[in-house]
Amino acid sequence: MNELLLYILLGLIAGVLSGLIGIGGGIIIIPALVLLFGFSQHQAQGTTLALMVPPVGILAAWTYYKSGHVDLQTAAFICIGFFIGGFIGAKIACTFNSIFLEKVFGFALLVIACKMLFFKSPLI
Repeated sequence: MNELLLYILLGLIAGVLSGLIGIGGGIIIIPALVLLFGFSQHQAQGTTLALMVPPVGILAAWTYYKSGHVDLQTAAFICIGFFIGGFIGAKIACTFNSIFLEKVFGFALLVIACKMLFFKSPLI
């Protein structure tokens, strides 16, 4: 029962951060599942992907849409690539061992953090 409450608390924290600054699944939930709950990297990524569809796809996006902050055309085009890319990425990830996948995940977060902290973002 304690673990159930911790899972709900994790979801609540990730949900607030997702709605507030657009982070949650990849940056909060996956590391927490691995480091605090003992999930393998594969389990953490799969679980996070499964849980993100309803809350992100419905409630958070709807809130932004109602405020006029969603470009549906852009979202639709990105969704096409994301749909195909997610399938391909998951197939590839399942071929790696969990330790290697954990290192790739951590490196990606580090690169993104350094880019955002130390380099000016280009205007496209």
